[in-house]
Amino acid sequence: MSNKDKIKVLYIDDEQNNLVSFKAAFRFDYNVYIANNTDEAIAHLRQHHDISVILSDQKMPDKTGVEFFEEIRKEFPNPVRILITGYADIESVINAINRGHVFRYIKKPWSEDDIRSSIDQAHKFYITTALLAIKNDELQKAYNELDKFAYSATHDMRGPILSVLGIIDLSKNTDDVGEIKSMLDMMENAMLKLDNYIQNLHDYYSIRRGEVEIEEIQFADLSKEVSDIYEVTSKMNNVRFNCAVSQTETFRSDDVSLKIILNNLLSNAFKYQQKDKTDRFVDLNIEVVKGIANITVKDNGIGIQENNINQIFNMFFRATNEEVGSGFGLYNVKDALGKLNGKIHVQSTYGEGTTFIVTIPSK
Repeated sequence: MSNKDKIKVLYIDDEQNNLVSFKAAFRFDYNVYIANNTDEAIAHLRQHHDISVILSDQKMPDKTGVEFFEEIRKEFPNPVRILITGYADIESVINAINRGHVFRYIKKPWSEDDIRSSIDQAHKFYITTALLAIKNDELQKAYNELDKFAYSATHDMRGPILSVLGIIDLSKNTDDVGEIKSMLDMMENAMLKLDNYIQNLHDYYSIRRGEVEIEEIQFADLSKEVSDIYEVTSKMNNVRFNCAVSQTETFRSDDVSLKIILNNLLSNAFKYQQKDKTDRFVDLNIEVVKGIANITVKDNGIGIQENNINQIFNMFFRATNEEVGSGFGLYNVKDALGKLNGKIHVQSTYGEGTTFIVTIPSK
């Protein structure tokens, strides 16, 4: 076992002979750090954050082992604490164990087997506690996300429905064809908003629940699919759509995740154009080089304000209310890239346009 894989152990004792004996006995089994006072011990802990087990003698000149353990609990809560003590100190040790300051104690004179057994069990406890803390953080994050999702979903799904119901109520009191046509346009916009939200919601759960299925990807075929989807949008809105693909090598990835990434980036590029601009465009460029797919989506649309750049990948965040949007799209892009070990970079100038640069390694 290499040194970096060994359990890191700190031993504190004011008697130099004990320190030398301890290190000599266990230097091949563990990474051993020794200290003959509590100041030296704290210095070791601050330098080596991955020390998992601390053993301390109970009787020391400056303070007891129990007092030392209690003192370091706030700054160093993770290392597991073991006390080495004589029979005369048993009552204080029991109190320390009951108060959670000490994982266990070892009676003097200690044996090497007792020390090894205690360290190994303490390290297992350390690993279990660390994993539990990670899971608790993940659970809290999921809870916060669910809470936010429930509020936003209710608002974003009911909004279009209430709009349509209100328009229907208004239409009952008019026979004017012009007004009715205008109301139908508003209803269409509300339904498009709801459809966009549901589609992004579907993508979100496809990414979250679906397993990645790795297969050989032909980007020429993939780009043809998305080009066909946006061809009508391009013509209807008078936006030039340019697509270029360069692939001379095999690339393996998840087809569904790639489609979600491309569809969301292109959808935004077409959606957030400047209506009064004459020469509008969206460029899609895909190049596979040395096992990396480089995907660039560029437009000369409304752009993103600088203070919003760092937030656009957050769930439900919308940088503008000018167009129909769910606030899910770019979040789904980032989530899909996470499954593919990909990265995304954005360059944008407000009022001039946006470029998304995606890099994805072959699987």
